[in-house]
Amino acid sequence: MKVAQKNKLQTIASLLRKDWQLYSLLVLPIIYLLIFKYGPMIGNVIAFRRFVPGGSIFGEKWVGLHYFRMFVEDPSFWRVFTNTLILGGLAMLLTFPMPIVFALLLNEVKNKKFKKFVQTASYLPHFLSIVIVAGMILQLTAMNGSINTLVHFFTGENINFMQRSEWFRTIYITSEIWQGMGWGAILYLAALTTIDDSLYEAARIDGANRWKQTLHVTIPGILPTIVTLLILNMGSFLAVGFEKILLLYNPLIYETSDVISTYLYRVGLESSNFSYATAIGLFESIIGLILVFSVNAISRKLTERSLW
Repeated sequence: MKVAQKNKLQTIASLLRKDWQLYSLLVLPIIYLLIFKYGPMIGNVIAFRRFVPGGSIFGEKWVGLHYFRMFVEDPSFWRVFTNTLILGGLAMLLTFPMPIVFALLLNEVKNKKFKKFVQTASYLPHFLSIVIVAGMILQLTAMNGSINTLVHFFTGENINFMQRSEWFRTIYITSEIWQGMGWGAILYLAALTTIDDSLYEAARIDGANRWKQTLHVTIPGILPTIVTLLILNMGSFLAVGFEKILLLYNPLIYETSDVISTYLYRVGLESSNFSYATAIGLFESIIGLILVFSVNAISRKLTERSLW
């Protein structure tokens, strides 16, 4: 055993000496992760300790699960938790498959100039600032906005979209699809280029039409990419877009728009209840971790593909 470990260490050392220039590129990303990702995790201890502003950053007094019991008994928390589940579920059901569909449709376009134009136009929304996107949404859905102009033309009435809670989820999910569909399709388009053309040729010889080729050749070819991205996205299932929701929502539509991240912002920063907010954030992270492990295990069992 010791000999095997020694040989393994020698192999790693030789690889580091041989390609040290490449490995040196990892130094800054690793430092970034340690400082800004792993370092702050130490602060999770205040979920179990009472934090007092001006006191120790690790809290003043051990309170155990006090703050966890607080949010379990808080009706407001369960309202935002339900909203988060609904928005996360809609995002996985609608937002996640759209880049796949878009990539498959774009792959069928034969005119290269038109294909490049569509790709470029679909990428642009991803690079817009969330503030700009939120401003566009608010302008479009305003009482005198473009959408209400059409609504008034057909119905003779105007709808105050951003003051009616039943419209928020539709507006949010639609904007997410518009903003992320083109950018999300990049990985699938790259995966499509790795599929062997001889598989399509064999399918055509067997009499398969374009639909059957897509079903039996294309989709299985990009399935590993789909599974990998699905597992990764499940980790952020509850981390519904904080910035966009914060810029769009208002007290009139809290019923459907208030999610865990915005609730954390109010109780943590605005109300300075940092221990309570940390407990809720830790609860959210644990659920995300469980979802990642669960989806990975299910994927490994059903498709024999997984991250580990």
